[in-house]
Formats: sequence, C-alpha cells, structure tokens
Amino acid sequence: MGERDPEGGSPPCLLNELDANWSSVLDTQQARDVAQWRRAQRERLLTSRMAMEPELRAQHTAALIERLRTIVPHDGRIVSLYWPIRGEPDLREWMRHRCAQGGRVALPVATTHGVPLKFREWRPGAALARGLWKIPYPAEGPEVLPQIVLAPLVGFDRQGFRLGYGGGFFDRTLAVLRPRPLVVGVGYAASAIETIYPQPHDIGMDWIVTGNGAPQRFERSAP
Repeated sequence: MGERDPEGGSPPCLLNELDANWSSVLDTQQARDVAQWRRAQRERLLTSRMAMEPELRAQHTAALIERLRTIVPHDGRIVSLYWPIRGEPDLREWMRHRCAQGGRVALPVATTHGVPLKFREWRPGAALARGLWKIPYPAEGPEVLPQIVLAPLVGFDRQGFRLGYGGGFFDRTLAVLRPRPLVVGVGYAASAIETIYPQPHDIGMDWIVTGNGAPQRFERSAP
C-alpha cells in the first residue's frame, strides 16, 4: 500500500460506548441516554464534515497546521498523528515535513477491539498494513511511546472533551499511558458543541486546535 493512498480506511463502526469495565461505575440508564445522544450527534457532525467542499477543507487544514507549529515543538519527542479518514484534516504532508527535518512521527496501531492502542514509528516510504476498519499503520518496527498525541475530533466541547467514533480507543489508551503525553485534539471549528456530557471514562484534551481562531488550552490535573 502506498503512503499517498487517498482512500485511507473505511468508516469505523460506531461501537457501543459502554465498555464492560466502565459500565459498573455509571448509572445504566444515564449512560444509555448519553450513548444514544452521542450517536445522533456523531452522525450529524460526520455528515456535515463529509459535505465540506475539498477546497474549504484544504484551507482549514493549512491554517490548522500553522497553528500546530506554535504548540508542537520541533524537538526529539515522538509525535503520534493519524491516517485521515472520512474528511479528517489531512496532516500527511506535515508528517513528511517533520520527518525530513529530523522529527520523529508515530501512527497508532488498532488491530483488536476493546484494548488500548499501540504505536509504531513511521517514516516516508514505510511499508503499511491495514488494521481495524482498514486504517493504515506501519507494518514493521518496534512499538514506541509518544510524548505528544494528536487525536482527530468528530466533535469537541467547551471543556475540551472529545467526541470520537465511539470505540473508546483514545480514552483507553490515554488512561494507561505513563508518563501521560501532551494530548492535542485537531479538527474543524464547525464541530464544536456545548458539551459531550463527559462520563468518568472520558479524558479531556490539553489543547484543541482548529483552522479557525487561536488554539484553546485546558488545564488538566496530573493523573
């Protein structure tokens, strides 16, 4: 598979947001209501995102990258990005540029449901395999531990909580990564909502960056 494959992966299935390990600490009916509400919001936001004109999406992505340069330093830390699907901001050119300048880039590896993500270092030209939902990841190489994680946003709220695809991968992962990485949610300003009704398992972002306005920073207590 080529690294410039425009297809990316297929849409993640919208898994039930109630993990067996989490449901015991939640009020069951409340959790069901929140999960149902999130599914509706997710569908609405994804439909809107996919309807964006390619030129507008490209403009927002270019502006987003310029904002990322101010908060993601070019140093020796490993930055985990993502392979874009379903109209997500396409940061692959930025990935290639960082590598060309000596930076280190990783991609998440998702091959099994219900477990935290793993990460492998990526370089331009690296052989790629496809994981869950056919999303590419580096086919070879040891696992690495990123110090900065960029998480794509389906939606986000005023408190810096992320609405994802519903599989819980990022929350499970951030709950166990030590030391905790700097977590940057990236997406489009139109994906903002008042609240996602955060639950105990939801982990907030340290930054939210879009192509509109200044990056938003959120103070988080240490885990």
